[in-house]
Amino acid sequence: MPLREHLDELRKRLFRAALAVVAGAAAGWWLWPNVVLPLLAGPAESIDGVELNFASTLGVLDVQVKGALWVGLIVAAPVWIYQLWAFVTPGLTRKERGYAVGFVLAGFPLFLAGLALAYFILPTTMALITSFTPDGINNIIDTPSYLSFVMRLLLAFGISFLVPVLLVALNFAGLVPGRAILKQWRIVVFLCFVFSAIFTPTPDALTMILMAMPLIFLFFIAIGVCLLNDKRRRRNSPETDYSALSDDEASAL
Repeated sequence: MPLREHLDELRKRLFRAALAVVAGAAAGWWLWPNVVLPLLAGPAESIDGVELNFASTLGVLDVQVKGALWVGLIVAAPVWIYQLWAFVTPGLTRKERGYAVGFVLAGFPLFLAGLALAYFILPTTMALITSFTPDGINNIIDTPSYLSFVMRLLLAFGISFLVPVLLVALNFAGLVPGRAILKQWRIVVFLCFVFSAIFTPTPDALTMILMAMPLIFLFFIAIGVCLLNDKRRRRNSPETDYSALSDDEASAL
């Protein structure tokens, strides 16, 4: 596509994703104070001496709006995950577009799994952070700041769990060979540890390693699926596969 058509395609996909998020935010407006807010505030409020506080008059309304949009982003995840796939792989055949269904079906549960993993470590993270509070002093935490930290943390893990699925989807569409992904496994492992070091507030190396392991595990599963799919494609295709050649080897073409 020319650059202008890419920009038009991006605008169309973003508009559809935004509509889905707004529609989900309508449900999030009710879910936020009744269901989601108690869940997110629980890990902090369960710690002795910790209290969540609103420091401004409009802080409650600001949290309500941001929380509703955050819930809408999660509720609309199947829609914007599909729009991501449709933008990354435009102009495909009908069969290749059918992979989008599998991409959404696999991506949405992994997105939720990333959210669940981040929420699972949240109590330990908050306990470690607040452990530096001196004895006899209450730790009054600004509620908007705390919720922004928690929402960013959960979304970061959820989105990171989508990357291996995206690699598999691109491989099934014939855009990225599994061998090319396998050659970059060292970079993949390094980036997983960098991500864990950034988004894990604890300073110890053990926690960082435990956080990086699920990401590395998913990436290697994705690479294995890609290699198996490449093998199946070579077996069923009468054409010679030139992707197996080394970088310095010339093809018969």
